[in-house]
Amino acid sequence: MVEMADGLWNWCVARRLDADRVRGALAGALERGVGEIENARPGALMTDVYHVGGDFPTLVDVYLAPTDVAEETIASAVAVRLGVAVLLPDDTLNPTRYVLAEPDGALRAVHVTETETDDGPERRHLRPCTGSDPACAAPGGCDRSRFKPDPTPERPPTA
Repeated sequence: MVEMADGLWNWCVARRLDADRVRGALAGALERGVGEIENARPGALMTDVYHVGGDFPTLVDVYLAPTDVAEETIASAVAVRLGVAVLLPDDTLNPTRYVLAEPDGALRAVHVTETETDDGPERRHLRPCTGSDPACAAPGGCDRSRFKPDPTPERPPTA
């Protein structure tokens, strides 16, 4: 079977990490070569790893990402390999909502405050998506996501 590769993944990592370490974790999770954009080998994924401020200072862009595997599955495996949380876009149109792949492999919906800077987007103030966060009221439908808001005593889980 031929692996399709035309996706783009944009992640951020909750620690400042060396680019080679990030690429190594990604290569291990995907069981294939991962290289820098400037020096990518044929068949290898092309990545760009750079740093900004904020609570998620390592930004990871993966070009020609495989489309035959779920992005959150690979992000979860990378988070486990790195021992640090990885933040990735979710499936809503809410600009503050993300999926957090935790170091234990768990995936959960969260909100962050994002500020655009000259160096790139900085993300701070991570908080769970509960359905009652003011950010949940933004258009984009937190309740319509595959990653449901975490229930709270005030807001029990929905069916």
